[in-house]
Amino acid sequence: MALQWMILTYVVAAEALLAILLTLPSPKLLKNRFVSLISLILQPCLFIVPFAGFQLLDIYWKNEHRLTCTSDICTATERDRFEKTTYKAQRNVILCAAAVILYWCLHRICKYHKDIQALEEVEKRYKDQ
Repeated sequence: MALQWMILTYVVAAEALLAILLTLPSPKLLKNRFVSLISLILQPCLFIVPFAGFQLLDIYWKNEHRLTCTSDICTATERDRFEKTTYKAQRNVILCAAAVILYWCLHRICKYHKDIQALEEVEKRYKDQ
């Protein structure tokens, strides 16, 4: 199970790095090439959305079927273990949400850049006429 969370962590880190690189100012030719490369990469990377959704369902199912430790019968170690699993579940929910949101942001940044490029081409055509 830890391997899935490690994969998701690396994907979120890569998405964040790509988002930073897309938003940094750079020369127009380099930016166009980089946006086209990221657009090509985004299509096969769509797997992250259902993967994160499945992980959220897994967290929900485990949360519903977890033994609660709220009474005085629980020992200190059981209470610590319960709190640790709760914190890990909250961290993993944030990780899943970040993966989906960053993917959407990358998609929108690339789409906006392509729209701006198309509008610049139309403006250039009208100026040439």
